[in-house]
Amino acid sequence: MNQNTTPDRGDLDDDLDEPAPLRPRRKGIYILPNLFTLAALFGGFYAIVMAMNGRFDQAAIGVFCAMVLDSLDGRVARMTNTTSAFGEQMDSLSDMVSFGAAPALIMYEWALKGLGKLGWIAAFVYCSGAALRLARFNTNIGVVDKRYFQGLPSPAAAALVTGLIWVMDDMGFRGVRDIEWLIWLAFATTLYAGLTMVTNVPFYSFKDVNFKRTVPFIVIVAIALGIAVITYHPPLVLFGVFVVYGLSGYVVYGVRKSRGRPVSVIATSTDEPDERGLHR
Repeated sequence: MNQNTTPDRGDLDDDLDEPAPLRPRRKGIYILPNLFTLAALFGGFYAIVMAMNGRFDQAAIGVFCAMVLDSLDGRVARMTNTTSAFGEQMDSLSDMVSFGAAPALIMYEWALKGLGKLGWIAAFVYCSGAALRLARFNTNIGVVDKRYFQGLPSPAAAALVTGLIWVMDDMGFRGVRDIEWLIWLAFATTLYAGLTMVTNVPFYSFKDVNFKRTVPFIVIVAIALGIAVITYHPPLVLFGVFVVYGLSGYVVYGVRKSRGRPVSVIATSTDEPDERGLHR
């Protein structure tokens, strides 16, 4: 007996009447905030190219421009309600190039190459520190106190490294590999910036500053004076500002420790039991 059955005509009509499954709608990419991110990425790429050609002053300027653009993309995304997961990932990758790989390569070309293996080890410590810091930032973003960064933020670390280069180049130190004290200063600065990025030392984030609030008139005057001071001698003033900021975290840590206050910026415990020791 034949077990095959011919489908009923009505069943075929029912199948034809059913609407075809809709294809998932493709998500677009917000162009405005990602333009700032791409511009910041270009700043890091430009800095590497300039360092390869011996233009270390221009390389430092490229990194500082990338810092300004990087500080704008997130704010633009929030102001225009165009935040997205794509933008967050793009921002992290851009930061790794502009504030991780670029400063390490620039410093290596500027001074560390003369130290041989010690030089590229210091550059790698900085580069890997930036990668670890960015990865930790992305995974801990929901549990960290918004008022503080956990460790030195990578743009500030890049400003320390490239700021030293910018200041010394502006002062006329060109043949750096022949100046022993300057080579070791570059070595120490690179290690300090790289290792401080992966510490648990709290650095003020300025994220609780509300630009929509009214402020006294003197605040506007102070801002105008600050801009004037920076334009008077940008390399020295900017480097000095980031040196102070790069040390401020340890001051905050010491003050909190001496007063018996908690020094961790982790607001709540994470779900990963293996990571508990990293936040204390």
